[in-house]
Amino acid sequence: MKPFLLSLPLTTLLAAGPALADFDTARFIKGKCSGCHDERVYIRPNHRMQNLQQLEAQVRRCDANINTRLFDEDIATVVRYLNDTYYHFDK
Repeated sequence: MKPFLLSLPLTTLLAAGPALADFDTARFIKGKCSGCHDERVYIRPNHRMQNLQQLEAQVRRCDANINTRLFDEDIATVVRYLNDTYYHFDK
């Protein structure tokens, strides 16, 4: 019997993109984001983020600054992780 992934058309695999990858958000943040700041930036009382849109924009700026070139799905995962862990903005 063929493995499941081998039986899928290539266009299906390409469309899935990074969803097939194992993106470890916590490890990514620890390895990439903590080079510029530690987690205190997320928990300080006067943080600049006031909503999910601002948080996503900041994650995109950081992505561009450190040239990680994350996929949109991975950016959404980072935003979701930061929001669920630190910010708790309404979705």
